Amino acid sequence: MSSRASITSRGIPPFSASWRISRDDTDVSLYGLYRLYRLSTMDKDLFELKREFLEYCELDKGQSELTIGGYDRYLSRFFEWLKDHIAHNMEHITKSPVIPTEVEGSLDSQNTLPRDDNNGTMEQWNNDLLPSDITQEAVRQYKLYINRLTDRGGRELKKSTQNYHMLAIRAFLRFLSFRGINSLSPEKVSIAKLGDREINFLESKEIEEVLNTADILKVTGLRDRTILEVLFSTGMRVSEIAALNVSQINFERGEIPVLGKAKKLRVVFLSESAIKYILAYLQAKRVPVEKAREYDFPLFTGRKGERLSVRTIQRIVERASKKAGLSKRVSPHTLRHSFATDLLMNGADIRSVQSLLGHSSITTTQVYTHVTDQHLREVHQAFHGRQLKNPTSPEGLRGAGEGTEEPKNLMTNTDDEL
Repeated sequence: MSSRASITSRGIPPFSASWRISRDDTDVSLYGLYRLYRLSTMDKDLFELKREFLEYCELDKGQSELTIGGYDRYLSRFFEWLKDHIAHNMEHITKSPVIPTEVEGSLDSQNTLPRDDNNGTMEQWNNDLLPSDITQEAVRQYKLYINRLTDRGGRELKKSTQNYHMLAIRAFLRFLSFRGINSLSPEKVSIAKLGDREINFLESKEIEEVLNTADILKVTGLRDRTILEVLFSTGMRVSEIAALNVSQINFERGEIPVLGKAKKLRVVFLSESAIKYILAYLQAKRVPVEKAREYDFPLFTGRKGERLSVRTIQRIVERASKKAGLSKRVSPHTLRHSFATDLLMNGADIRSVQSLLGHSSITTTQVYTHVTDQHLREVHQAFHGRQLKNPTSPEGLRGAGEGTEEPKNLMTNTDDEL
């Protein structure tokens, strides 16, 4: 099968001629030889660079395991697509007996490609990827590809999910630039604009209904009530709740130092109700607080004493919402949204909410402001126009024109009058 590529369209120096050699019925284009030369002399394969990038994210950037796992998945999908894309777009090139000097060294005395250890034709160039293979056109084609992807149910990927793919590529290109490796500029990877994010939160009555579903006469029910109380009291992420140890809690001050995303430390606060349920839960488990602190016990555990997983906590919240008879889908993040919305609607400033949520950017917190716009009507009615002593009533307007000059027709006013 012939494998050929357009030299000029792939950013390869435009050699004056091209070369094709055959061995064992395998055609190898000049582009293939050039790639083999580059791989053997200077460039690392993209998969190897991806591994170094993920290590950089872990060691230097201090990013979470979930973030690194996301980068791994999105980049792997892109690289596999890129390999197929390159193979699919191989073009015929003009034949010529002239071999570029830099490629000539890769050939043996009979102008054939070297064999690999398995005594087969060397086709590594067709399997490995170079940083120069990431072009702006390739990224554009990939955006089109993921925009048309569907799941088993026939649903397209959300725009936010598509953006995660692009953000992973951009972060990887930024790493290549940091390392001084020539590739596409990160700024040339565009991110789709999204509309206002829909925030799902619970009203005060709904929160009470969810909290009251747990059977606190049982240890597991008391645990579930405590989880719900802590989620709403602190606005913590579900991963932070799952990782919470008793030793982190300052019961005297009602505080918990939390190491959030990107190892960013913040302090969250427990309500009196949350503290009460934590202490009752520990007592029901027959675990003295001092002993739990000394041995760094996890706060929320299963029947065998194992730490609860993120998925288990999600199921606990979902089960509580169904028992409460709520029609909307409720998750631990819904309680986090409810926490932020409750603060803003009760007068908290957005910077304080940003700090409590652990957002690195105020833009992320601002998604809650349009949710609280319904509260603005009450503010307007309560405070607007209070300085007016005798506001005119609609009834008074009906007799305003009697015995007075006829008002001017504003439609006939000149621009200067307006």
